[in-house]
Amino acid sequence: MLLGMRVCGPSTAVFRPSTLRCLSRAHRLPCRELTCSPRQTSRWNRQVSVTPRDSPRVLITGGLGQLGSGLAQILREQYGKENVILSDIKKPPAHVLSSGPFVYADVLDFKQLRELIVNHRITWLVHYSALLSAVGEANVALARKINISGLHNVLDLALENCLRIFVPSTIGAFGPSSPRDPAPDLCVQRPRTIYGVSKVHGELMGEYLHHKYGLDFRCLRYPGVISAHTHPGGGTTDYAVQIFHDAVSTGNHECYLRSDTRLPMMHISDCHRATVEFMHAPESQLSLRTYNIAAMSFTPEEVALEIQKHVPEFKVTYKPDTVRQTIADSWPVRFDDSNARRDWGWAPVYGLEGLVSDMLRSIREKRTVEGLPVS
Repeated sequence: MLLGMRVCGPSTAVFRPSTLRCLSRAHRLPCRELTCSPRQTSRWNRQVSVTPRDSPRVLITGGLGQLGSGLAQILREQYGKENVILSDIKKPPAHVLSSGPFVYADVLDFKQLRELIVNHRITWLVHYSALLSAVGEANVALARKINISGLHNVLDLALENCLRIFVPSTIGAFGPSSPRDPAPDLCVQRPRTIYGVSKVHGELMGEYLHHKYGLDFRCLRYPGVISAHTHPGGGTTDYAVQIFHDAVSTGNHECYLRSDTRLPMMHISDCHRATVEFMHAPESQLSLRTYNIAAMSFTPEEVALEIQKHVPEFKVTYKPDTVRQTIADSWPVRFDDSNARRDWGWAPVYGLEGLVSDMLRSIREKRTVEGLPVS
């Protein structure tokens, strides 16, 4: 049973005492009437035209991870700098602090989150706070608190304030009994990591709250996301980020997965674009609340060979890590994202060749600006 909910449509529930005063209004107004009117974008370069009145007010939790600041930049370009608030529990670097509003926010602190949502008149909440797969296995208790208790806090607040909420899921939401090639949207999942378990929990809770109370819950299962501008964060697919940094800096990479370990991957710009397009999509077009999205699927050996076309002297050795290899072996080889393509027009831009070329160029530029050697 969830506590602290304000009903978004006609129903009954148990509430925190402080939210009882919202009952009468909650029964009068469905949640969908309180959200802004989304404008769908079917192409990345198509501009979304919104007036100040219908611009969403967005809060992004876990904003200093791999995805938050990049998504904030895109949304600020569309809706204005002051309408997108980045948050985390860490001190932001100077360039993040100067790029737009940043606030401290601990997802385990319900009262503080409520104050942020109310004081900043938030209408969309993007919940990126989570411990990733390998880090979560090293600290299950902390992962359970952040990934599950923190999730319940934001879901409660989304109900209480009738927010549109986006919670990403992951390749890790599947398990060894899932179909692997490809994994469909709906199938047996049964993950064997606390990260995966927490993500399946989030998918099911969001879908339940959507059907029971009208919560505008949206979720995408991300593959491994590859970016030149953030450091690996403890995920099993992080080799596919580190391998590019090593190719440019030292010319050598030691991979913690076997050379033939195939996993779904995606360029970060495709990931951001999918998220924004999905958030814009009218609810009438959505047949699901959680979708797979896909772009490419490769092995460490395949990406290394593609890098060697640009850096011929690049060398890769393989020293499989038992924990990460076991996790990877339980995950899908490919995603079936046909529902996302049909329902809201999803289509990736980057394949393997484009990914490798862009990553090497971006990392070289970044290291040159920082005065670091380039291999």
